[in-house]
Amino acid sequence: MSFFDKLKNGLGKTKTSINEKINNVFSVFRKVDEEMLEQLEEVLVTSDIGITTSVEMINKLRNKIKKEKIEDEEGVRKALKEIMIETLEIGDDQLILNTKPSIILVVGVNGVGKTTSIGKIANKLRKEGKKVIIAAADTFRAAAVEQLEIWANKADCLIEKKPEGSDPASVIFDAIKRAKNENADVLICDTAGRLHNKKYLMDELSKINKVIDREIPEASKEVLIVLDAETGQNAISQVKAFKETTNITGIVLTKLDGTAKGGVVFGIVSENMIPIKFIGVGESIDDMELFNPNDFVNAIIS
Repeated sequence: MSFFDKLKNGLGKTKTSINEKINNVFSVFRKVDEEMLEQLEEVLVTSDIGITTSVEMINKLRNKIKKEKIEDEEGVRKALKEIMIETLEIGDDQLILNTKPSIILVVGVNGVGKTTSIGKIANKLRKEGKKVIIAAADTFRAAAVEQLEIWANKADCLIEKKPEGSDPASVIFDAIKRAKNENADVLICDTAGRLHNKKYLMDELSKINKVIDREIPEASKEVLIVLDAETGQNAISQVKAFKETTNITGIVLTKLDGTAKGGVVFGIVSENMIPIKFIGVGESIDDMELFNPNDFVNAIIS
């Protein structure tokens, strides 16, 4: 099965949610008018796209209809899909790994699939011929290091770890040293997802960032936030919280195969102006691919 087929299957619930609602609007309205646009806006809002992003999309659609003199259902559908694709085409959706080693710092709250995503990304990079080291710097959550080690072994990658409760920044320090000594291509750094309070969590992230910037200032650095699509609009607020402390360069979206809330993708990208870099639609180690806006939109609207 190709990844696009997996994507179509995985996004089945989201497609049913959005596509059926759009079809219902077109079945009721026989002409392209303001009332139709209002109904389409309601469809987008109720499909977890979010009010702000939905209004922006419909405004763009309204302008496109006028400019291109669109008068039929198919023209409106095509125009809406084009606007959706444009909404997701933000920044560079490729990983920027131009130095040796390059750094990927992975952040996100507990339970979103962070450990799994690190294992899948590490596996993907190793299959591309890169030497990958994983730094287990989530030292506060019970069994986090052990879980990450299982995924590192599955991906056939090295892991740098310390006992539970160790200083996360010291794990990163040792991992950077090892990455240099062993001529690694990429160092993937796990981080804590939730500590005693938000301030403590963000302070730890700041310390880790300082260590990276001090020890390897010239390195290409990606900061990826892992989000669970099932959390819907809550995912948008998670991005905003982490943006206060670290410069997020990309999003990893997980669990799209189990939710009808895939529409949240548009709100996440539009409200934060951060590209989605990876998308997960399955449990296997190979179920992680670079995000393609065109494929995504075509998988949810036929």
